[in-house]
Amino acid sequence: MLQSSTLLSVNVLDASSLLAAFGALGVAVIMFAETGLLVGFFLPGDSLLFTAGLLCVPGATSGPQLQLAQVIPAALAGALIGAQVGYVIGRRGGRALLARSGNKSLHKGAERAEELLAKYGHGKAIVLARFIPVVRTVLNPLAGVLDVPVRTFTLWQVVGGTVWTVGVVLAGYGLGSSVPNIDHYLLPIIGLVVVVSVIPIVLELLKARRNGGGAQ
Repeated sequence: MLQSSTLLSVNVLDASSLLAAFGALGVAVIMFAETGLLVGFFLPGDSLLFTAGLLCVPGATSGPQLQLAQVIPAALAGALIGAQVGYVIGRRGGRALLARSGNKSLHKGAERAEELLAKYGHGKAIVLARFIPVVRTVLNPLAGVLDVPVRTFTLWQVVGGTVWTVGVVLAGYGLGSSVPNIDHYLLPIIGLVVVVSVIPIVLELLKARRNGGGAQ
């Protein structure tokens, strides 16, 4: 059992803090919350996966040592089960849950998710959404709301979830394996991953602002 002092010291927005406290189990829980629950849109999915990959390299960092054979199954389980749960939530009242939220980022993500579904079709949109923060949280329940067929959703969320989780973890592992003393650059690297992951959101906000300005 984890001590209460350890739990209180965990920063849920910090990938390193989460991994130090919970290890591979933390990866599964955060992936589930971020992809399955609307309240998980703020969680550090990309940076968590990347950092977990780095920490799987033996002796690469001074942080907790993780095992690739544990991290990848944990990430996959959390991401895939979470997405399916999100879909079920959507079918049973996701629109009402979203309407109750006053968070602007969440609503922007829902708008973008709906645009992806309309523009690219179900399969491509579900895969692409995995790589866009906030959108990957709201697209799953939104797919349920819009009655995307269960088989179609399940197939493509498994494809997208597998490519995203395994790809980001292996990217971190590959970098940690090729760069000596990677722990000296850990914070800047995590910062870069966070910046890259929010670029799609920034671009969408700028696009919405330009469109709004042009409509006046």
